[in-house]
Amino acid sequence: MTSLQRLKRAFNAARIWIGLGVIAPVGMLATSGFMLLDLRQDAWDKAQLTSRNLLQVLEADIARNVELFDLSIQAAVDNLRAPGVAEVSPALRQLILFDRAATARDIGVMIILDENGDVVADLDAVPPRKGNYADRDYFQAHKARAGLGLFIGHPLVSRLTGERMLPFSRRITKPDGAFGGVVMGSMKLSYFTRLFSQIDLGRDGAINLYLRDGTRVMRQPYTEADIGANIAGAATFKGFVRERSGSLIETSVRDGVERQYTFTQIGTLPLILNVALATGAIDADWRIKALVIGAIVLALCCLTIALSLLFGRELRRRTAMQAELERLSLTDALTRLPNRRAFEETGTRAWEAARRGGEPLSLLIVDADHFKRFNDRYGHPVGDAVLQGLARHLSASVHRPPDLVCRVGGEEFAVLLPDTDQAGALRIAERIHAEIAKLAIGAAGIGAGAITVSVGLASYMAADTALADLYRRADEALYRAKAGGRNRTSCADPARPSPPSTGALRLIGTP
Repeated sequence: MTSLQRLKRAFNAARIWIGLGVIAPVGMLATSGFMLLDLRQDAWDKAQLTSRNLLQVLEADIARNVELFDLSIQAAVDNLRAPGVAEVSPALRQLILFDRAATARDIGVMIILDENGDVVADLDAVPPRKGNYADRDYFQAHKARAGLGLFIGHPLVSRLTGERMLPFSRRITKPDGAFGGVVMGSMKLSYFTRLFSQIDLGRDGAINLYLRDGTRVMRQPYTEADIGANIAGAATFKGFVRERSGSLIETSVRDGVERQYTFTQIGTLPLILNVALATGAIDADWRIKALVIGAIVLALCCLTIALSLLFGRELRRRTAMQAELERLSLTDALTRLPNRRAFEETGTRAWEAARRGGEPLSLLIVDADHFKRFNDRYGHPVGDAVLQGLARHLSASVHRPPDLVCRVGGEEFAVLLPDTDQAGALRIAERIHAEIAKLAIGAAGIGAGAITVSVGLASYMAADTALADLYRRADEALYRAKAGGRNRTSCADPARPSPPSTGALRLIGTP
């Protein structure tokens, strides 16, 4: 194996490692990407878990307070049926009717209305404050339908106190089953404001409480215009009523912000509570981590790829330099033909192929006639020009890619002709003489035909044990050509035995 082949093999191995050096960062990026996506999912799962926990706490607090309100209202309804309540004094009657109302927190107004909507009892005043509430939705609902149980009306502004409240009411039924009025107790909306404001949900986060018909009871952050607004047609609310509880991602019709809504219905009440976290806020912390981690991984990957590419470029440069040095080591500096080393490597391979496959192989040894006279008469520059001219015309004499023209030393050249028998080689030799006859060195006044060559020809024989045997026979034929008058071709005698080969080429100088 030649040094160039060894270098190419090493380069191919290094190229594989360079490829891995480029592919590995891609794998690192892919792995980092999956990890970052997993971190993002963790952030979303954490946000959802936090929302559910908050929802459970808020739901429990609201349900407990609504239950206390309802107990106070039910007590008033029950106490109205007690014997003798109508005959006692107004002050005692108030104590009997509203005996449990004092335990209800954040109570606003609690009144009892007769079948006409007039106030007949008032938690906060004796005698009761005057007013008619026959136009209120809760009064109309109980009047129209019996058996509603606890009815939660739309948020309203109290006519007695001017505060925003959420009304809770139950029907009063007379002994004959006829409508007898309504007991109404209202919860101040400030209760929800105080409860929700304790929770920080970050930028664009919100807590909402709705009636089941889509009416908003409370929103945190609080805005007056939000109270009483109806969003029954919004995609978000439609999602709330499809399931009793759950989670969804939708864009708010109120402000166009995309949020993750975690929602639930409060017990058996027609109230829907949700905790809404802005998706941008959920991703905010993750995005910062992702940018930092991604930037570091990307920088390391880019550095790895850059170093791999630089290493590859340097390796290619060195391979090219080595290839050029290898080429120069196989090239004759004067004639630019392959040199003796190239002839030995190529010739050995061609001889091995001929020996294994039984294919013909011929060798021409070409030597310039009287070359010493040109050097002595015209000087070495002209002698060099003669050798360069010989190289050009010898190369013009062969046309097949496997044919090889080499300068093997001094004024001696070798023409290796694979897959060529003696007859074919003779034709090539004749072409060489014809080409050389055209050679002229105008600078020295050497005209065409003044330069001639002698050619020794030998073809592969089974008796040849090495390339040196073939070369020796061609060299002997060259001597016979020179002895026979020069400017001619002489063929090696196949019947003439050759002395034992030493395994190396011996170049014999021209006499």
